[in-house]
Amino acid sequence: MSQEKDTSTQLPPTPEAPRLPHNGDSGWFEYPIRVHPHHTDYGGIVWHGTYLTWLEEARVESLRSLGVNFADLVAIGCDLPVVELSLRYHKGMRMGMDGVVKTRMLELDGVRLKWEYRIESPDGKDLYLSGLVTLVAIDSARGKIFRSLPPGVKDALSKQWS
Repeated sequence: MSQEKDTSTQLPPTPEAPRLPHNGDSGWFEYPIRVHPHHTDYGGIVWHGTYLTWLEEARVESLRSLGVNFADLVAIGCDLPVVELSLRYHKGMRMGMDGVVKTRMLELDGVRLKWEYRIESPDGKDLYLSGLVTLVAIDSARGKIFRSLPPGVKDALSKQWS
């Protein structure tokens, strides 16, 4: 008896996750963070690579808040690798500090998803990092860029602007 893998690119129905705080009509998704010892270098300052981890966590949670579970994307053979990354470090964060990663999708251009980021103090007075990240939808089985996003994904992503 052969078991065939379902190659459908249809997302399963996923209940929409509760929305986390957004900043007014600006569309920012807010993801709280706290600097723990393993996030820092020997001087107690956040290691530069930690910021990338926080950006990805915020993006995955932002997608989840729109009803797009990243595990479901992977299960249907859709991956979203980073193809362009631009970061500006404004001010270092130290062990024990709290912050907020703010993220929003700026543009959905075909299969390219352009995201903007800010990491700020909880009161918004200090800016630690700003950045832009571009992702592209890849068919993981073929290793090729999708011609269009899988059914349901584009609809879910357009919720950000509604």
